[in-house]
Formats: sequence, structure tokens, C-alpha cells
Amino acid sequence: MKIYNTLTGKKQEFKPIEEGKIKMYACGITVSGEAHIGHAYQALIYDVIRKFLEKIGYEVTYARNYTDVDDKIIAKSNETGIPADKYALMMIKNIDKQMERLKVGEPNVWIKATQCIDDIIGFINQLIEKGHAYPTEKGDVYFSVDSFPSYGRLSHRNLEDAMNGVRVDNDESKKNPLDFALWKSAKQGEPSWASPWGEGRPGWHIECSAMNKKAFGDRIDIHGGGRDLIFPHHENEIAQTEALTGKPFVNYWIHNGLIKVNGQKMSKSLGNSLLLKDLMDKYSPETVKFALLSTNYRGDINVTDNLFPDAEKHLVEFYKVFALAKEKGVEIDGEYKQIDDKFNDAMSDDFNTALALSDLFSHFKTAKNAILSGDEKAGCMLNQIKKTYSLLGLFEENAEEFIKKYQKVEKVQAPKEVIDVAEQRLKARAEKDWAKSDELRAVINQMGYDIKDSKDGYTLTKKQ
Repeated sequence: MKIYNTLTGKKQEFKPIEEGKIKMYACGITVSGEAHIGHAYQALIYDVIRKFLEKIGYEVTYARNYTDVDDKIIAKSNETGIPADKYALMMIKNIDKQMERLKVGEPNVWIKATQCIDDIIGFINQLIEKGHAYPTEKGDVYFSVDSFPSYGRLSHRNLEDAMNGVRVDNDESKKNPLDFALWKSAKQGEPSWASPWGEGRPGWHIECSAMNKKAFGDRIDIHGGGRDLIFPHHENEIAQTEALTGKPFVNYWIHNGLIKVNGQKMSKSLGNSLLLKDLMDKYSPETVKFALLSTNYRGDINVTDNLFPDAEKHLVEFYKVFALAKEKGVEIDGEYKQIDDKFNDAMSDDFNTALALSDLFSHFKTAKNAILSGDEKAGCMLNQIKKTYSLLGLFEENAEEFIKKYQKVEKVQAPKEVIDVAEQRLKARAEKDWAKSDELRAVINQMGYDIKDSKDGYTLTKKQ
């Protein structure tokens, strides 16, 4: 199996630190607002990666965090008048509810920043003792970037590039403008904890390092997150963790792409954030997953008006093959190893869900032809599709119900003779002549069309 490693800039053969076991951590959500599609995408990606690693035989311990104290949460607290800790808990509850609707699996370890304050303080103390951090008179503590010569190797930047690439907090008490806060002195109205440097709270970057160390110790196999976290967040994680332990922190850094809306980066400032709740109110979990996983995880996803409707349409067509099998009395049972092997090959090449999903079109075409020709492999193929692609959260619904609920009926321009019969049937229904109505429906079906009654009259669709 090969994984693209951001640290080396290339795909590498995967080798775990400990034979047969994997320690995996993914940066979770800063709970300053409701979950949006970007949060859903990241949670989905690392859930799928974890499940595939388990499928091929690894024992995976997957940890995920909630950042429940930071500047954005405090700003929201001040804006809403809700204490920061209560606001964070409220958001976590709301986010969990939406993730449950999306049917994203739970990690083995959930961890929150506020559960690790003592660990964070101990971590910072050791960095100060080793000469990698320094307190200021105001009670802040900064990491000294100059004390870590390999700073910038994850993002492939030198210090000059780093200076140009990040908004620098120009605190005069810093030794270097790039030095970043490990501990922030308390400000009025903000949550704070006692520390050797006075009342304060942790900086964002130290939280993930301390949570990682608490969950796993000094080293982990895989660390994931969005590409926007490479610099400075993950760069700073490497610096502070390796400065403390003197060991390589992460073997494989993997980063998912970002969400764009009609070509623009999704952001609150642009007003184009797509809330997960709104998405789940409109589409099935399988539709959302199919749409998001149809792009390789390292690429950006461009959310256009057609992204989710097209995914829904594809799934309806796939489910029609399951429905056809039932109609023809095909028993959906058995194995079809070629489908599973092809899936494993795609996923073993840097978790290529896009390739795995593209294979479905040929799988279902072959299965449909097998059903129509009476080939016994049809049932094995469909059963294997259900079994294999359940890893991506697909084909777990009842086929008939899914089709009924999500098939979009489009009006078509039917020939005049078909419309004439439909109008006769409409008249028969108005007169409550149900027997004649049924006879005329059968005539319409024989002419190659389906008719669906509606409050506006009827809709005709050409049979597939």
C-alpha cells in the first residue's frame, strides 16, 4: 500500500512503526460554529481511511479531537453572551448530531483540549527547560523557532518564506516574529487556568501536540488534516513535539483538499459556507458521500449546483439494478472476488476513492446484463458490491424505497397519441372510473411510457 506523504512530497510504501498496528490522529473541528461541508468531508475521509486500513488487516487506533477553547470560540461567546465553555459544549452536541445523520463512524478516542490542560502545562514546562520556549513578563510563553533548525520542512519553506506566508503577531516580547504562542496570558472575560506563568490558556498549536502525546505517546504513524493546516499548524506541531522528544513525530502526514463553491474557496467572509445540516435536510447520507468521495482526497472539491443532484441520479440508477434483480427473482448472495480486488487496488494506491467509485458504472452495467440474460453471476456481483462498498457507506438502503424517495421525475415530450391516452385516463379518474383508468395506464405502458399522477394532473416518463 502506498500513501502520499506531505513531508517527503511523494507516495511511499506504508510501513507501520509497530507491526500490524497503526496509531492515527486527525485534527478535528474547532467548535466556533455549526458543522459545514468541509468538516463533513474531512471527517468522512479519515473515517474511510481508518476503515480501509482495518479491512486489510491492521489494528487501528484512531484519535480525533475537538478544539473547545480558542480565539474564535471566545469571540462567539462574547457575541452571543453564552459562556465559552457552555457555547463549546452546545456546538459539540449540534455537530455530533449532524455527523450522526451523515453516518460517519466514531473514532476510537475522542479528546478535547480542555481535558488536557495539565498535560499542556507540563509539555510547555519541559520545552522551557530544554531551551525551546521562553516566558515573557506578561505571562505569555512562546516557542523559539530559532531553536529548531529544521523548522519549515513539512511545508517546504525556509524562514523567509514563512515570514511572508503567515500573519505574524508583532508582540515586542517575542525574540523572533515567527515564534508562536504556547500559552496566552489571561484577558478579562476569557476562560483561563492557573499555570506557573500566571492565569491563561493554551495556544492552538500546543493543544494538538499535547493531545497526541496523551493519546499515543511520542510517535504516531499517520497524522491527517486539511491542506490549510500544513502551515503553520502542523509545522508548529512538528517543531514543539520533536523539540520535546527528540524523536520523529509522525511517519506519514496526509492532507485532504479544500472545498470550493463554484470555483471559490469556501469561507464565512465570502458568505458561501454550506452547512451540513442544510445538506442533510436535502440529500441522503449516501448521496453526500458519493459526491464527496468522487474526487481523490488530495484534490479540491468544487461544489457546483449539479454536484449532489448528479450523485443522487447515479445512485438511483445503481439502485434500479438491485430492484431489477428482485423483480427477476435473482438471489443476491455469494462472492465476486474481482470486484473486491479492484476496490482494494484502488484504495491501496493512496486511498483512491474516485477510482473505486468510477468502477461502479461498469460493475452495474455488467450486473444488469447478467440479470437480463439469466447469468447466475448477477447475484454474486450485486452482493459483492454491497459488501465491498459498504466501507464507503453505500448501498445500505432498501432499493425500492431509495428509488421512490430520490428519483426525480422529469416531464418529457411524449408523442401525441400517448398524450391523447393520458388525457382520456385523466378524464376517467375525474369520473372515478378506476377500472378504465387502470386499463389506460396499461395501454400507456405498452406504448413505452410510465405515467405518474400528481396534483397538477400527471407526468409522463419514457421507460428505460
